[in-house]
Amino acid sequence: MSGHPHSASPCITAALRAASRRVTLLYDEVMAPSGLRVTQFHILSELKRRASAPPTVSELAEILTMERSALGQTLRTLERDGFVALGRDEHDGRRRPVTLTAAGKGAIARGRPYWIKAHKRFERFFGGTELAALRTTLRDIAEDPGLSDAFKARGGTAPR
Repeated sequence: MSGHPHSASPCITAALRAASRRVTLLYDEVMAPSGLRVTQFHILSELKRRASAPPTVSELAEILTMERSALGQTLRTLERDGFVALGRDEHDGRRRPVTLTAAGKGAIARGRPYWIKAHKRFERFFGGTELAALRTTLRDIAEDPGLSDAFKARGGTAPR
């Protein structure tokens, strides 16, 4: 064990949040020359993957497992920088799809080499097989609807 202080908390959410913050900070450092934070890069990349059917803000929040308000704050910055546009659906005027602009595509192209560099550094440190298993576990936690079901109160009684 190194001389750095470590949390003794048994709380899985504390460990997940700490790991997420740390990895995000490390990726952000590597990505800084691109002008994008890793979260912004991830949102832009997701919009590129969904260019044929752009999602609304609510749909994108669900896809990314993000709070709608937090996503909205990041999207405002991306919109201000000209990387995304909030449009109007031609068939349903209430629907406002989020689309990637040409500038957004350029931002992805500039950011990708830095993201790859950060990802390779993390993979080298963590190990390729272990990283694949970790990603699968984290995606399962984020996306498996059974997890929400497991947390629903059964019969309205308090836990013992």
